[in-house]
Amino acid sequence: MTKVAFLGLGVMGYPMAGHLVAAGHDVSVWNRTASVTERWGSEYDGSTNGAVADAVSGADVVMMCVGQDADVLDVASRAVPAMKTGAILVDHTTASDGCAKQVGKLCAEAGLGFIDAPISGGEAGAVKGQLTVMCGGDQTHFDGAKPVIDAYAKAVKLMGPVGAGQLTKMVNQICIAGMLQGLSEAVNFAQAAGLDMDEVVGAIGKGAAQSWQMDNRATTMAKGEYEFGFAVDWMRKDLGIVLDTAKALDLDMPVTELVDSYYAEVQAMGGNRWDTSSLLARLKSKT
Repeated sequence: MTKVAFLGLGVMGYPMAGHLVAAGHDVSVWNRTASVTERWGSEYDGSTNGAVADAVSGADVVMMCVGQDADVLDVASRAVPAMKTGAILVDHTTASDGCAKQVGKLCAEAGLGFIDAPISGGEAGAVKGQLTVMCGGDQTHFDGAKPVIDAYAKAVKLMGPVGAGQLTKMVNQICIAGMLQGLSEAVNFAQAAGLDMDEVVGAIGKGAAQSWQMDNRATTMAKGEYEFGFAVDWMRKDLGIVLDTAKALDLDMPVTELVDSYYAEVQAMGGNRWDTSSLLARLKSKT
């Protein structure tokens, strides 16, 4: 049993913290909205706290899963001074690599380990404990945190020094953005041509076109169902980080920029909380 603190009980963090309890860890949680903390405490056998410092006190490993860079820096500034020497802070937020390096420096100065560990798999992956975790940091700190992360992950990999996890997540989001636009156009084409999308997936779903998005989203897209999964607002936040980083690297990102602009159109349609597969809804609105 490891004493673990989890900071941030959103759609991802809530079930992730629950998996830590199920794995036998001694779990302490905090969330900015107190009612969510209380609800989690009524469902799981862990301790709830009204302050970050109280949640992390005595913890061997502290997990964070919050919103964006500013939230990471705010919560870390409260957690780090209250953590015991030698403890490890693991940030599951999708943030910039610059933010990761800033928190890593703060932890190093306080005698703490730090791992930036953004996640992929969406809400379903968090609920099922089947997330992919991309990590950046020191090997020793990674080895100390991995047995805890394993409670909600199907794959955990150290990609390099602090910041490498966030950079890898950016690569992930670039791939997904382009793939979903292609799938949206394919579904739209199939339906316009009078094909049954389920039959189409049955025919091509084991070949070169196969992808997680096709397996899990083609059918729901064909039905116009978007009230689940990874929200458009979150994707635009992530793509904003990607494009800012690409600019700093002096890279041309035409497809990513284009898909980001399409997601802005989906937001204008009221689809802020729709699943990212709602790129199809934009296409349908133009026919």
